[in-house]
Order: sequence, then C-alpha cells, then structure tokens
Amino acid sequence: MERVHHDKILTIITWLLSVIVSVYYTFHKPHDGAWPRRKIWSQNDAYYTAFRMNHIIASIYWYGLISHSPLPRVARSPSSDLLRSARIVLFVLQGGYIAHLFSGNLERVNAACSVGGHFIVNNLFHFAFVMLFVRSHFAWAEFFIILNFINLTSLYFRHPGYARFIHEPVVSGPLAWTVVAIYWNGAIMVPHPESLVARIFGNIFIWSILVYGLFYIIVYQDYTMGFNLSVLSAAIGVAQFFRQVIAFQWIFAFIIMALLFVATVIVAIPAATGRDFKFVRTRGGDAERAPLLTEN
Repeated sequence: MERVHHDKILTIITWLLSVIVSVYYTFHKPHDGAWPRRKIWSQNDAYYTAFRMNHIIASIYWYGLISHSPLPRVARSPSSDLLRSARIVLFVLQGGYIAHLFSGNLERVNAACSVGGHFIVNNLFHFAFVMLFVRSHFAWAEFFIILNFINLTSLYFRHPGYARFIHEPVVSGPLAWTVVAIYWNGAIMVPHPESLVARIFGNIFIWSILVYGLFYIIVYQDYTMGFNLSVLSAAIGVAQFFRQVIAFQWIFAFIIMALLFVATVIVAIPAATGRDFKFVRTRGGDAERAPLLTEN
C-alpha cells in the first residue's frame, strides 16, 4: 500500500515536471548552453525540414491534445503566444487520468496504477527531450525519443485493452506523438536537413506513418491511434503547404491524413453506435477489451 502511495506521488511530480517545462519553453528560450537556444516552436521554425509541423495543430494535439501562430516569419501578438500555449488537450486528459488514481472506485484505481510505471518513465523522457531539444542537442533528444518509443510500445502491447481514461492520455496519445517526433526531431538532426536529398527521404519515410497507423487500426481496432496520427499528419501537411506549394510532401501528408481518418471512422462509428467489433482477449481469467470499444 505504501508503494502504491509513492507511485501516485511520483506520477504527479513527473507529470507536473513534464507540463511545466513544456509550457515554459513554449514561451521562453533557455539561457544556458553553447548551441543555439530557442523556444520549442522557434526550433521548428528555424529548420525547413520535410517534417516541419504547423504550430496550431500540433499544439492543439497537446494542450486540448492549442497553439501557436502557423503563419511563417510574421510578427506575433500576445494573443498568438496565448494560442501557442494551447498544446493543452493531452495534458488535460492526463490530468484526468491522474484524478482516477484517487478515485473511490477500486477497479479504476487498480487499472490506473497498473500503467503508472510506464507513465512516470514517459514523463521523465519527455522532460529530457524538451530540455535537450530547445538547446539544440538534437542527437541526444532523438536518443530519448527512441527510448520513450520503446517504453510506450511496451506499455501498449502489455495493456492494449484498457478503457478511454487510460488508453488515450497515457498510451495512444503519447505513443502517436513519439512516433512522429522521431521524424520531426530526426529531420532536424541530420546534416543539411533542408537539402533535396533530405526531402526525398522525407517523401519516403512519411508513408511509414500510414503503415504504422493502419497496423493499430486493423489489428487492434484502435481508432484513437488512427485519429491521433491523422491530426499529426495534418500538422505536417499544413506546414509543408505553407513552405512550398509545388511539392510532394504536403500532398503525401494530406493523403495519409485522409486515409487514416477514413479508417478511423470505419472503426469508430460502429463502436459509438454499439455495434462494435467483439474483440475480446482473455489473459489470466480477466477479460481485456480492445481500446475504447466499450465502456469509459
């Protein structure tokens, strides 16, 4: 019981750490370090890579799962900085998950605690990534993103069937972001990130987002993963369109977004109307449901 109490405290502390550094470096740049030091989205603006993202859409993903001005190289008003802070939906959903740790419903508490270790590690890796990313240590930042990808993938396959309040904020939301962030940061990390060769590789690797999303939609009927990746694909597509209208990358990104969204709807509508896929697993006598197909 004492260990559970300690895990709850660690969960809250690491989550606050993750939120605070993300919000702080959205508005402020670091003042230490030898390499270029920029705000989170200023780093995104500084490199016209094949995976450069639109601030508004990417920020909405985080803070409701809101945002920053998507317009390139223009003066920003205080209201645009307010929008920039809007990465808040995913963090809000994670706050809801933490609230369930203190629920009076023992089943919900046990379910929330069962993924707590992975969530704590995710928060620490996200903290490390932000601290390194804003200081232009992109190789080390990539290292921690990959470690978090391993952590979250392990979490997904160990707990694929938990209900909404766990699955979206703790599993599929962070995992979808981490997959895209590997390319986002990796495209900045490579030499000559704005070169033709880098963009050609970007044109190829962006299709892995579609393959990755379809895997979870088809195998696990996980419409949250499909929706999350479609939103992030839209963030890439919008940014690439504003960068260069005559180019393949934004077209590919919007095609991927559309395909993932359609696949998501095909799975989500039957689930929402009660005609969901009866995808039930049994492990150790306990029935585990596929993500989000039944109760909250």
